Amino acid sequence: MLDVPLWLWGAFAATVVVSLAVDLLAHRTAHVIGFKEAAAWSAGWVSLALIFGAVVFLVLGATAGTEYTTAWLLEKSLSVDNLFVFAVIFAYFKVPRPYQHRVLFFGVIGALVFRGIFLSLGVAVVSRFTAVLFAFAAVLFYSTYKLLKDEEESFDPGKSFAVRMLRKVIPVRDEYAGTKFFVKEAGKRVGTPLLAVVAAIEAADLIFAVDSVPAVLAVSDDAFIVYTSNAFAILGLRALYFLLAGLLDRFHYLNKGLAIILSFIGVKLILQASHKMISTSIPEIPTPVSLAVIITVLAASVVLSLKRPAKPDGPQGHTSGGQDEQPADPGHGTGHGDGNRQSDPPGSDG
Repeated sequence: MLDVPLWLWGAFAATVVVSLAVDLLAHRTAHVIGFKEAAAWSAGWVSLALIFGAVVFLVLGATAGTEYTTAWLLEKSLSVDNLFVFAVIFAYFKVPRPYQHRVLFFGVIGALVFRGIFLSLGVAVVSRFTAVLFAFAAVLFYSTYKLLKDEEESFDPGKSFAVRMLRKVIPVRDEYAGTKFFVKEAGKRVGTPLLAVVAAIEAADLIFAVDSVPAVLAVSDDAFIVYTSNAFAILGLRALYFLLAGLLDRFHYLNKGLAIILSFIGVKLILQASHKMISTSIPEIPTPVSLAVIITVLAASVVLSLKRPAKPDGPQGHTSGGQDEQPADPGHGTGHGDGNRQSDPPGSDG
């Protein structure tokens, strides 16, 4: 385990808190986030993550710095799959575009908390039971299979456990009330559809943690490295969504690239566990090699996607449900195009 000075933990915590505060103040008024604004924010989040990585290099050494950079890039690449699900959730609930950043803001806060819990548990388990790495590898191989198979699994946000539990705890009205999560009706406090959307976003992140947590633990088992890299990747997720919204289907080879990365990390986990448990003669994959593989595969996936556009009638992998186009039937009948009403509301049991 790294000997991380207390001031570095403090600097990380202060950076996250200040960044979230600045982000919240900058978007305190609901508005549609355009490409230029999203690009500027994305550049800012990436720069912040790389600057922190440089600090890790200087303070903790080259090995720790390389592990942080690899873990951050790995989590960043895996989080792209989240963007497709965000688009599906927004289309399902017909979330007005000006409200979408507020939803993702609170989704990020929840993700930071839950990832912290899961990663802490993962580090504790790996440090005591090395054999669990084989189980993690199996999870990644299964995720690879799901990404590579032709049939696309349906995703129904309204049936997620979090949304169903929310409806049992508090009634949810069928109309949005600006960016409010709660309103009073007939003297009773009720939730708005925006609250259900946040619940669906959090549920989706918990599902994606099943892949990302084992993957990042293959890069490092140090709590500081795995959590800070995950945190900075998650912080930039909202800006990345608005930057790529409407363009997600163009990167149709990205899923294949992510499958290759997950399978590679699975092999890395097996070799890592075998080296520790079976024989030290079994080689491990160095972190710089992992970083090079991730960069190469991601770059190749993007280039191939742009050079070989998907056929209109061919398999698209995911549907972006882009910012400017929302399906007439998101799962609960039809709704008005402005997203302010639904004929069968998210608060009902359908």
